[in-house]
Amino acid sequence: MKKNFLLTQLMTVTLASFLLFACKKEKSESLSPGQEEQAANYNTESETENEVVFNDVFDNVMGVNNEVGVGGTGIFGRRTADGTMGRGMNADTIPSCLKVTITRLNLPEPFPVKIVLDFGNGCPGPDGHIRYGKIITVYSGKLIIPGRSAITTFDGFKVDSISVEGTHKITNTTAPGSNKAQFTVEVTDARLTHPNGNYSIWSNQRIITQVEGNGTVMPADDIFSIQGSAHGRVKKGNDLFAWQSEITEPLRKKYACHWISKGIIRIRRETLSTTSPWVAILNYGNGDCDYLATLTINGITHQIQLPH
Repeated sequence: MKKNFLLTQLMTVTLASFLLFACKKEKSESLSPGQEEQAANYNTESETENEVVFNDVFDNVMGVNNEVGVGGTGIFGRRTADGTMGRGMNADTIPSCLKVTITRLNLPEPFPVKIVLDFGNGCPGPDGHIRYGKIITVYSGKLIIPGRSAITTFDGFKVDSISVEGTHKITNTTAPGSNKAQFTVEVTDARLTHPNGNYSIWSNQRIITQVEGNGTVMPADDIFSIQGSAHGRVKKGNDLFAWQSEITEPLRKKYACHWISKGIIRIRRETLSTTSPWVAILNYGNGDCDYLATLTINGITHQIQLPH
């Protein structure tokens, strides 16, 4: 009797595990038109959300001070209501709730250095977002010097209600003798998790090249071109989709603007061909500094608002 009871319990646990796996199994088979459209929207949302979060990480890692990067970007700069950067960008503008800890790892040498941005239990930023937890970065040297890099990890870090995990690496890959600064950014094992259990997993590589403002001292007129690709998975309720993205027209990011203002990304469910009508085409616009873009799926284009 006891043996039969244990067998029944085992079968129950096994069945429950199977059902849990089945409801979260990645959808790779042919889908109905409605499901394909839904997948395209979910995949685009995942791509844009990760792009915004990790662009913010880039700005904050770069912007701590002029010793490690270009002081005054991200949370270290003043931001106006229209999303542009104001004057007087320096570390004195950081929120009072942010604690910055600097640790020299090879004294008396200035590098490598570990810098921890501790937002504590909630710290409102100049962009209106509340950050929690820690951003931890180890710099091999000043990031404006070719060959130098910064590796970032997270400890309980959240942006508003979204938990952020993964590894973010910036490497200065400027060509010798070039006056066009270039950075390679790699994001690995990234995971954004929402309170309801929905999440997205993201890995990408971006090549960021300065194309304007190279000859000036102040960065306010700098414009960067961004190229690269990414892949990830997104879970929404019981749906799980794998997707890939590719920048088909270089993205344009103005230093003085919080958002990407131009460029095109092609986003598709992983098993779709690039010629499928269900491939999503995300167009960031004509260069205006705003959080608007257009999304085309199955030949139909509509305007969307990007995370902001």
